Amino acid sequence: MKDTWSKAELAKAYVKHVLRLHGVSRDIISDRDSRCISHFWGELQVALGTQLKMSTTFHLATDGQTERTIQTLKDMLRACVMEFKGSWEDRLDLIEFSYNNSFHASIGMAPFEALYGRKCRSPVCWDDLAESVVLGPQMIEES
Repeated sequence: MKDTWSKAELAKAYVKHVLRLHGVSRDIISDRDSRCISHFWGELQVALGTQLKMSTTFHLATDGQTERTIQTLKDMLRACVMEFKGSWEDRLDLIEFSYNNSFHASIGMAPFEALYGRKCRSPVCWDDLAESVVLGPQMIEES
C-alpha cells in the first residue's frame, strides 16, 4: 500500500486486489494506520461484515505473521537486487511466483496450493531435484 494513497484509493485497491479475487475477509489486521481507522473504512467493514482488528504498532506478538512476511519479502527483494542489479524490476513476477509456491508453516502448504487445491506446475520438476542443489538460475549441482 502506498503512503500517498487516500482512503478512497485504499478502498478501491482492497476491492480490486482482495475482494474480487478472494471474497470478503472475516478479519483484517491493521497497524492503526489512520486510513484504516477512519470513519469511511469502518463503514466499509460494517457493510462487508468484516471485523477490523487493531494491533499495537510494531508489536510482534500481535502482528508477528505480517511482520515475518514483510521480512521474508524484503530478503527476497534484496537477493534479487544483488543478483540482477539494474534489471531487478523485471524479475518481480518471479519473486511473487517463488513466494506463492514456497511452503508456509502457518497454513501447512504453499499459498498457491491452498488457493487452487493442487501443487503448482513449474518448468522445473522439483521431484527430480530431490538429490540436487539449486545454485542459481542456470546452475544445478548434484549433491
